[in-house]
Amino acid sequence: MLKVTFYTRANCHLCEQAKTDLESLQDRFPHTLTEIDIAGDVDLEAAYGLDIPVVEVGPYRLKAPFDRRDLAMTLGAASDRATHLQAVEDPRYARGVQRGKRISPVDRFARWFARRYMLVFNLFVLLYVGLPFAAPVMLRAGMEKPASLIYTFYGGLCHQLSYRSFFLFGEQPVYPRAAAGLEGYATFQQVTGLDENAILPARAFRGNDVVGYKVALCQRDVAIYGAILLFGVLFAATGRKWKPLPFWAWLLVGIIPIGWDGGSQLVGAIVASFHGPFWDFVGRIFPPRESVPALRVLTGFLFGFTTAWFGYPLVEETMRDTRLLLTKKFAQVEGAQADGG
Repeated sequence: MLKVTFYTRANCHLCEQAKTDLESLQDRFPHTLTEIDIAGDVDLEAAYGLDIPVVEVGPYRLKAPFDRRDLAMTLGAASDRATHLQAVEDPRYARGVQRGKRISPVDRFARWFARRYMLVFNLFVLLYVGLPFAAPVMLRAGMEKPASLIYTFYGGLCHQLSYRSFFLFGEQPVYPRAAAGLEGYATFQQVTGLDENAILPARAFRGNDVVGYKVALCQRDVAIYGAILLFGVLFAATGRKWKPLPFWAWLLVGIIPIGWDGGSQLVGAIVASFHGPFWDFVGRIFPPRESVPALRVLTGFLFGFTTAWFGYPLVEETMRDTRLLLTKKFAQVEGAQADGG
């Protein structure tokens, strides 16, 4: 027997006529009818609001306006397709029929996640960007072992260079290298006595009672994930209605600035380690430089915010399709159970 899904709303004369036509075709094309009222459902309104009534049967869909003849042709095509697939014992069709008869735990989880994925994402990012700030708080409180676990974990994800990190509970929020030329701030080498050109000591230094304690993520990463969290909160609070940021805008605003800031530092450092006419020439194009904290934060924020703007709306499109499919399946299965099927 065919399964017909009928999307409708109250006070719709076209819907009433379509339902009457479907009932008149019941003897010719036996089917179960599942009615879904789209009123009050944002996803259903967006998908079908301008096309009501909508009839779906198998892979076929009819949108208003249509008449009894259109319905008969659609039901006939769906019936012929189902008969053929049953005759050839198509395994995919058989599995689909069986899955369509029951609601599995996976279906329930998928519906829950498709509705609340932004809450999950935002909590995850909040945890990810929050734990690095918990590490210096723990060190100050004397909780060295849990703090060390956080530093060790994030050390595999971030360079954790002290002169490119924030500090809490110290005389300054940052301790840049002298090359950054940041006036009014004592440099990392001045306050620690460590060679600012030696990477491993700068990475290993976590702070003390005087300079404060280092956040376990660098300034740029804090800005990136903080911006992702900010966009995620805004996206969820506004009903997930933002359109994806165009790729060219993501490239121009998000990728190029952070690529230039971070890449020029890296290239300049590499070029400075070589000597000769060629390297001198390249060095004039990419002179050694050290980005300042404000620039690292700005480029990181732009990258994080635009990346989330580019990606989250695309995820929402997938989740919307999932919600629509599961709304249909739940309505069909629950309707069959209510009818004793």
